[in-house]
Amino acid sequence: MDFTLDTGATAWILTSAALVLLMTPGLSLFYGGMVRARTVLNMMLMSFSAIAVVAIAWTVAGYSIAFGTDVGGLFGSPLEFLGLAGTDDQSILAESGVPFLVAAGFQMTFAIISTALISGAIADRVKLGTWLVFAALWVLIVYAPLAHMVWGGGLLSGDGPFAAIAEPVDFAGGTVVHINAGVAGLVLALVVGARKGFGKEPMKPHNLPLVMLGAALMWFGWFGFNGGSAGTADGTAGLAWVNTTVATAGAMLGWALVERIRDKHVTSLGMASGVVAGLVAITPAAAALTPLTSIVLGLAAGLACALAVGLKYRFGIDDSLDVVGVHLVGGLVGTIGIGFLAVDGGLLLGGGASLLLVQTLVVIVAMLISAVLTLAIALVLKYTMGWRIPESDERAGIDITHHAEAGYDLVGALASRRDRSSAPAFPPRDPGPEPRNPAPVGGAAADGPVDGPGPVRTAAGPGADAAEETTRPAVAGEPR
Repeated sequence: MDFTLDTGATAWILTSAALVLLMTPGLSLFYGGMVRARTVLNMMLMSFSAIAVVAIAWTVAGYSIAFGTDVGGLFGSPLEFLGLAGTDDQSILAESGVPFLVAAGFQMTFAIISTALISGAIADRVKLGTWLVFAALWVLIVYAPLAHMVWGGGLLSGDGPFAAIAEPVDFAGGTVVHINAGVAGLVLALVVGARKGFGKEPMKPHNLPLVMLGAALMWFGWFGFNGGSAGTADGTAGLAWVNTTVATAGAMLGWALVERIRDKHVTSLGMASGVVAGLVAITPAAAALTPLTSIVLGLAAGLACALAVGLKYRFGIDDSLDVVGVHLVGGLVGTIGIGFLAVDGGLLLGGGASLLLVQTLVVIVAMLISAVLTLAIALVLKYTMGWRIPESDERAGIDITHHAEAGYDLVGALASRRDRSSAPAFPPRDPGPEPRNPAPVGGAAADGPVDGPGPVRTAAGPGADAAEETTRPAVAGEPR
C-alpha cells in the first residue's frame, strides 16, 4: 500500500514530540531543585547531556535496533535503518499517515527522557564522562532492545509467546521507560555506592520552587507522551489526555494523604512527587482505563510511591532522587494495575486473570533483562573509566570542582571561572577585606546560605584572578 500523508496526524505527532522533548529540561529542573545547591548544575547537566548523547545514538543505530526487522524476538536489525535511512512506507505510523522521520523523531524523545531519568539515582557523585558513555551504551544495549520486545514485534509484544494467554498492554512505556529506568537506577545506585554522609547528614532539596516548576513542565510534556502514543489526533488521544490528568490528580492526593497521616503535614515536594508518580502509573494504561478507574490507579500509585521512597534508608541504598521509589514502583503499579482495571480483560471488571498474569510476566521479564544488561555496562565502566569523583571533590561540591561554576552567585562572586575576557569592560573594584562570615540565628552564614559540612569552595570575587578560589566555612545543617 502506498503511503498517504495525513497532515493533521503529522502535526499532532510533531507537536507531541516537542512536548516530550520538553520533559527532559523539565526533569532537569525537578532533579536540580532536589539536590544541594553545590551540585545543582551537575545534576541539570546530566539531563541536558543525555539529550545530546541519546539523540546521536538513536539516529545512528538505536531506532534500527528498536524497530528494525525482528531478530529472535530480542532486537531489530541494527543496520536496517542506519542513520534513520528509511522510507515513509516503512514508518511505524504509516497507517496514520505519519512520515518515517516524524515517527522516528517522536520515539527519539522517549529514549532521551528514559535515559535522563536514571541520573537521579546517582546524583552528586559521578564523573560526567562516565555518565555520557553509560547513556550511549544503555540506550543501544538496554533501551532499544526492550523497546523492540514491547513495541517492535518482539518477545513481550502482541506477537510474542505471552500473547497466547492474553495480549500484553503497554500504551506509552510502563515497562520500556519507567520500569526499565527504575531498575537501571537501582543497579547504578548499588554499583556506584552512596553519597558521602548518606543517612548521617541532611541532604534536603535546596530549591523547592524549581522542583515544582519542573514537575509542572513534565506534566505538560506528558500530554505529548501519552496523547501522542495514540499515533494520531483521535478519540484514543483524547482518552489518554483525560486519563493522564485525572490519574495524576489522584496520585497527588494519595501522596498527600500518606504525608498527612505519617508526618502530620503535606509538603510541596510530596505533591510534586505525587504528580510524577501519577504520570508514571498512567503511562502504560492511558488507553486501557476509563477516567474513573484512572483516578483509582493514580490514587494507588500515590499511596504506594509515597510509602516506597522511604525504603532506601531502611536498606541503605542511596537512590538519591527516588528513581526507584517513583519510577520503578509507579511503573509496576501502572503496568500490573492494567490487569485489574482494564476495560477489556481487567480482573475487577469481570475479565478473568489472564491479562493480569500476562502483565505480571512481562514485568518480571523486563526487570530481569534491564537488570542484567545494565549491571554488565555499569561494571565494565566501573573497572575502566571509574564512576566516582574524589571524596574531597564530592564534599566541596561537584559544580565548582568539576565544572568550575556555581549555581548561585550569593556573595557577589563570579558564577563561573571563565577567562576574564568574558567579563564586562570596566575596572575591577576592590573587594575589600574578606568577610568574617558570622553565623546569625537560624544557621545561615552572613554571606549567604551554604550546604554541608567541610569547607566549600566558591569562585573568586571580582578583582581577583578568575582561576583563584576562596574557602569559607560551612554551617551545620543545610539549606541545601
